[in-house]
Amino acid sequence: MRLSFGDCIFDGPSRQLHRAGAPVHVPPKTFRLLEVLLEQRPAAVSKETLMDTLWPGVFVAEGNLARLVAELRDAIGDDAHAPRFVRTVSRFGYAFHGEAAAAPAHGEAHAGRGPAPPFRLLRGDAEIQLVDGENVIGRDPAVHVPIDDGSVSRHHARIVIDGFAARLEDLGSKNGTFVHGRRVEGVVPLRDGDPIRLGSVALVFRRFEPGGPAPTETAAAS
Repeated sequence: MRLSFGDCIFDGPSRQLHRAGAPVHVPPKTFRLLEVLLEQRPAAVSKETLMDTLWPGVFVAEGNLARLVAELRDAIGDDAHAPRFVRTVSRFGYAFHGEAAAAPAHGEAHAGRGPAPPFRLLRGDAEIQLVDGENVIGRDPAVHVPIDDGSVSRHHARIVIDGFAARLEDLGSKNGTFVHGRRVEGVVPLRDGDPIRLGSVALVFRRFEPGGPAPTETAAAS
């Protein structure tokens, strides 16, 4: 099982977790906890089942599981007070409730489809390269597109790139996400040149075809 969620990639066969493109050290039991929750998503898994799976044949206090969940949340950048991935089910257990999608095997991201055109966000003269999969935008320095501005929430919005298509979704931000001046409700497809506003921060979404002008050349001409 190889899945992507947020800015993370869970790679079951290699027993690895990557976040924002970098490997994350995850202890074996914490990795197994994430694996079980991903396998059972979106169903909730009871504390008893998780403890029997993680500590088979051994009696452990429930606090050990709680500490493991806290360790997992720290590894994937989740927040217990505003969970995006691991949800606590009161008096029962835990569930993975975020959006997770199959991640391509190494070197197979666009097999048989040709190279996908690069996608970028422009903020003034700055260019931010977007990657295939989920690109979270927010004030948290750990997200893929960090924006240090008080009007932007820690996890404000996300752009999901799927080959040649891109879509934008607000993540419950305080000041809203807008495309062409309209507030984003649900999922909005993005097209080349779409103006995006997060709080008071203005961005432009660009799609550059292979062999076309460089982003700086196109921006200068527009």
